[in-house]
Amino acid sequence: MLMLAQILTALVALLHVYFLVLEMFLWTKPLGMKTFRNSPEKAETTRVLAANQGLYNGFLAAGLLWFLCAAQWNVVLFFLGCVLVAALYGAYSVSKRIFFVQGVPAIAAIIAVWCLTRGV
Repeated sequence: MLMLAQILTALVALLHVYFLVLEMFLWTKPLGMKTFRNSPEKAETTRVLAANQGLYNGFLAAGLLWFLCAAQWNVVLFFLGCVLVAALYGAYSVSKRIFFVQGVPAIAAIIAVWCLTRGV
C-alpha cells in the first residue's frame, strides 16, 4: 500500500507541475490554447490570471512532493484535499472535465493514503 500511495500522490503532484507549465508558460501557445479551449484573444487577456493560477498549482505540487518525501501523511492528505476542493470548484465553475482530470486522481491518492495510514 505504501508504494501505491506514493505513486498516486506523485502522479497528482506531477499533474500539477504540468498545469503550472501550461498556465504559466504555454497559456498563449497552441498547446495551452487547445488544452483550455481558448481563442488567441481570450488567452492574451487572461494570461496574467492564468500565470497566477499556475503558480498556485506549483505550490500544491511542491507541498505534495515535500511532505511525500518526508512521509508526513497527514499533510499529504491536507494537500490532496486542497486539490480535490479545487477540482470540485473547477468542475462547478468552469468545466466538469476538471473533476476527471484533477479530482479523480486526487480521490484515488486520498483513498490509498487513507488505507496506508489506517493499516488496511
